Amino acid sequence: MQDILERAAKVKLVIFDVDGVLTDGSLFYGDDGQEYKAFNSRDGHGMKMLQAGGVKVGIITGRTSKVVSHRMENLGVAHVHQGQLDKVPAFEQMITELGVAAEEVAYVGDDVVDLPVMRRVGLAIAVADAHPLVKEHAHWSAPHGGGRGAARDVCELILKAHGALDRMLERYLR
Repeated sequence: MQDILERAAKVKLVIFDVDGVLTDGSLFYGDDGQEYKAFNSRDGHGMKMLQAGGVKVGIITGRTSKVVSHRMENLGVAHVHQGQLDKVPAFEQMITELGVAAEEVAYVGDDVVDLPVMRRVGLAIAVADAHPLVKEHAHWSAPHGGGRGAARDVCELILKAHGALDRMLERYLR
């Protein structure tokens, strides 16, 4: 665990996949073709805490969905790349724009399409219910599954490694 905390202490940017990471991977469609997704509110609060702690947050997802745009806008996440079947170009663009090195990035994924980016970052994270090959190539696996608290696990790990978690949680105990 010490190695994971050392890697996490260097993180300046956390990039999340969406389907299977910020959601449980289920896709709901209405009769009108409208797509619906369920996001975990605790994951969202963790992402806000992470940003408040000075860590940038980004999204790279293979699908394109208005609901993702709305959710990320609500969370203040400005770095959103949708429709990225090959996620590496979006990753390269994001780290260049933000001026961070690949070693200063944590990437959270659940499926094999995430592996090309996961293999380039300083801290590769799999959700608990990720594909076995993703878990095999991850530095750390979150205790919770996608859409079930995994993103919060990641946020708290990074904040703990940065020495900011206790201070952030303390304000809720007053």
